[in-house]
Amino acid sequence: MSEGDSVGESIHGKTSVVAAFFTRIGQVYQSWLDKSTPFYAARWAGTLLLTAFYMIRVYILQGWYIVTYALGIYHLNLFIAFLSPKVDPSMLDEDEGPSLPTKQNEEFRPFIRRLPEFKFWHSATKGIVIAMICTFFDAFNVPVFWPILVMYFIMLFCITMKRQIKHMIKYRYLPFTHGKRTYKEET
Repeated sequence: MSEGDSVGESIHGKTSVVAAFFTRIGQVYQSWLDKSTPFYAARWAGTLLLTAFYMIRVYILQGWYIVTYALGIYHLNLFIAFLSPKVDPSMLDEDEGPSLPTKQNEEFRPFIRRLPEFKFWHSATKGIVIAMICTFFDAFNVPVFWPILVMYFIMLFCITMKRQIKHMIKYRYLPFTHGKRTYKEET
């Protein structure tokens, strides 16, 4: 590589001011994300508030239904990944890899999600922010008959959730466990 070909370097081998600025912005952003990690209720409350603000904006503007539909599909995709195990039991052979306990006397194994809660929240919030930005541009305001989009989304949601619930029942996993079951000591 010649001098200045690497990212963020100027011709003289020093980092450019622009690259240093964006690196610093990224560090501050990551710091705020790290600080917000333990406050899941406040994070989700902020996301719900942002969602309400977005929905009010779309209602007042009476447009951007395609953007809203795409946001709904994206959130559905994130939710399915949140409900799914990291290792899909349908893809494993009986003797291969970790399995979920199927009997009462088997060892407890915690449910490991394909998409952890923090990444679910972060991706959902980023999606809402991007959709909000799209509402400022008329190019994304495609005229559609919105009731068809609503009905199609409801139908897609029901079919997808039915398939996911059948998968959960078939492989006997519950994505909402809170740890190992404990029993009271009889005295």
